[in-house]
Amino acid sequence: MQTLLLFYVALSLLQALIALPLMRDKIRPNPFYGFRVQQTLEKPEVWYAVNRHFGNRLFVLALFQVAASVGLYFWPGISVDVYALLVLGVFVVIFGVAFSQSWRYMNALAKKE
Repeated sequence: MQTLLLFYVALSLLQALIALPLMRDKIRPNPFYGFRVQQTLEKPEVWYAVNRHFGNRLFVLALFQVAASVGLYFWPGISVDVYALLVLGVFVVIFGVAFSQSWRYMNALAKKE
């Protein structure tokens, strides 16, 4: 289970590193990296705003992932299967929230225009 802990923490830190350029407007509109939907790809100002928003949420998600990975690792009597599923569950729920918040933010920007 220690290997899983290290793997999850490493992936979470990688995710935080991936979020940093998005948070700092360093990534131009592209089809590979970022919040890539038609509305963001067509308008650079929307791209930067939405990806800054999404990057912030990805960074927070990474912090939650590290906390969940470490906290659940020390849960007494937890099996490897349950540990893996709970860490995955934390990711899915928080990523879903981050994605939906960013989607709503993008739509709110579109309404302002």
